[in-house]
Amino acid sequence: MAERRICLSKEAKDGLEFLKRKKLQKMRSDSVNETVGFSTMARSGGDALRPTSASCGMRLRVTSSDTVSKVHGASTVRGGLMKEKVEKLETDDLKWTERLPECPVYRPTKEEFEDPLTYLQKIFPEASKYGICKIVSPLTATVPAGAVLMKEKSNFKFTTRVQPLRLAEWDSDDKVTFFMSGRTYTFRDYEKMANKVFARRYCSGGSLPDSFLEKEFWKEIACGKTETVEYACDVDGSAFSSAPGDPLGSSKWNLNKVSRLPKSTLRLLETSIPGVTEPMLYIGMLFSMFAWHVEDHYLYSINYQHCGASKTWYGIPGSAALKFEKVVKECVYNDDILSTNGEDGAFDVLLGKTTIFPPKTLLDHNVPVYKAVQKPGEFVVTFPRAYHAGFSHGFNCGEAVNFAMGDWFPFGAIASCRYAHLNRVPLLPHEELICKEAMLLNSSSKSENLDLTPTELSGQRSIKTAFVHLIRFLHLARWSLMKSGLCTGLVSNTYGTIVCSLCKRDCYLAFINCECYSHPVCLRHDVKKLDLPCGTTHTLYLRDNIEDMEAAAMKFEKEDGVSDLITTDEDLYKYPSSITLPAAKEDGYTPYSTIYFDFYTEVEMTSHDQLQSGNPVMSYEANASCISSVADDYECSDYVNRRANCSSSSDSKLSEEVACSSSKKTRFFPVVQDEQLVADQESDGSDSECFRVKRRSSLKFENRTVVLDTRESDHHQVLKAIYL
Repeated sequence: MAERRICLSKEAKDGLEFLKRKKLQKMRSDSVNETVGFSTMARSGGDALRPTSASCGMRLRVTSSDTVSKVHGASTVRGGLMKEKVEKLETDDLKWTERLPECPVYRPTKEEFEDPLTYLQKIFPEASKYGICKIVSPLTATVPAGAVLMKEKSNFKFTTRVQPLRLAEWDSDDKVTFFMSGRTYTFRDYEKMANKVFARRYCSGGSLPDSFLEKEFWKEIACGKTETVEYACDVDGSAFSSAPGDPLGSSKWNLNKVSRLPKSTLRLLETSIPGVTEPMLYIGMLFSMFAWHVEDHYLYSINYQHCGASKTWYGIPGSAALKFEKVVKECVYNDDILSTNGEDGAFDVLLGKTTIFPPKTLLDHNVPVYKAVQKPGEFVVTFPRAYHAGFSHGFNCGEAVNFAMGDWFPFGAIASCRYAHLNRVPLLPHEELICKEAMLLNSSSKSENLDLTPTELSGQRSIKTAFVHLIRFLHLARWSLMKSGLCTGLVSNTYGTIVCSLCKRDCYLAFINCECYSHPVCLRHDVKKLDLPCGTTHTLYLRDNIEDMEAAAMKFEKEDGVSDLITTDEDLYKYPSSITLPAAKEDGYTPYSTIYFDFYTEVEMTSHDQLQSGNPVMSYEANASCISSVADDYECSDYVNRRANCSSSSDSKLSEEVACSSSKKTRFFPVVQDEQLVADQESDGSDSECFRVKRRSSLKFENRTVVLDTRESDHHQVLKAIYL
């Protein structure tokens, strides 16, 4: 296959040439070697240097000398370009690669392999302590991935992205940005390109020892000559065969089926989310990498290696996640790139999935790190809140998807709280998932629970405990709202999940809306401090079956094991509310008591009334069961573009286009007039092994019309406590 260069725009070329001429002139006049930052990108395969757009983030050195010299510890070659050494990340000694302990490896029998989630529950108590584990499949695919992608899916093509192969200083002047657009390939063409790059480097097409390639990767990323590699990540599709005779493809371990299995919480989502409920492909080459990251909402992930060279994984136990973030904040990032103080600042940057650094930094600060070398026919599972990273040893094809079980809910609650603190839109309707799972458990018979394993019982207790915390808080919040006297109406909430226009919390059971129906607010905010542009009239939207849910919560509280867990974790569900139970009790509050609102009539309205009220409402159809329309409705890439670009004259037309005809199938969204919605795209250009396409949690909303007076409250200390 003939190699082709990736073309640059004329503006990018002119800009780079201007910077180079200007810097060379300065160096000649000063007769001193100095540095300049600009970007380079290689020809296909990363084997030749070439100037490219600055968005790639490559920082190189230029000298005026023709000979090899030393510049601040970084050498330059004849002519010369060379990667700059990052002093704070020590990479000279690679003996640490030999000290990394291996993660657990499991080899289930065909009988144990029957159901993935049942088997994962069995190994969870041990495997979760390592953050990652490897499972060797007893079944083999009879239809290879290449045949699936070239024959069963004859039109399959994908676009690669270009990864800077370097370390960064991680300050305001030097951040790595993944990715720039690469080329479009067929599966076979990419394989030929990747194998050619490998053969050119090592004069062989055969495999090399894993330990050798691990050292080679860290040498290359620290001071090698290869500036970029091409990586096809987040590619829609699956390489599992649909042929009925394929043992692996027809099993439950086919990743197309995992998220919808009976024990998977994500089965409750009716709308699929690419990469979360539907698998994605990851097609790599020598040294293509996935940066340090944790899964969206701290979900589980499962990755299958279809074919090709090995892949090295590094994993951190979920119990060490905060320690990991602390080390990254103090030893990798400079303060000037952090959006907030504390570990949340590091978490926010890590969400971009572009941070790569050697595990030695973690080992030096006593953060546990475990390694896995994944080969074809093997699964790697990452557990909730487990950070992980890795790289490929050559051409390979993997596939990954997310899932969740009952034991995930405490982790999901922490993730939701952190997203709210960072004002990020959630990907999943966490509150709705809790309620759906809890009410299913409430309706199940005792006989159904007789044969449950200890791990399954623990998962059920996690669901029930999360549900009790949520119901308790919302009852207290409604009582506080009633006491304020500022609620002027009550409406039956038959909508799906909506997003709070202030903190971006997802709201399923209850929310408050204003006169123009454009500023839904969750019950975590003090109504007295709201400064809405449309007045002070507030209507409470409350789900019809709230009494049934409160009865279920009271029932769960009496069960053994659940009552012991009802401690102070309510903070996870109430943030950013400042309401406290002790203070409310002093004021006469009683949990689960009947709440009476002091107004004469219930407010009745339809979506037609809302659309005719003067201000437009974004409304979408919502099904009665749990919807991940967070995947479409909250998607907002289209929503942001439309809202940011449309004028006030077009708002009404837009609302009419998306409005539903049925008053019982309307979904409100936070539509704010004349605001600029800013999307942080760094998260979307991720190098995730699993699974970021259309990431809602990367959206940041700024310049809100809705104003909340926060002078009297500071929740940062609360957050520090609840993350422990």
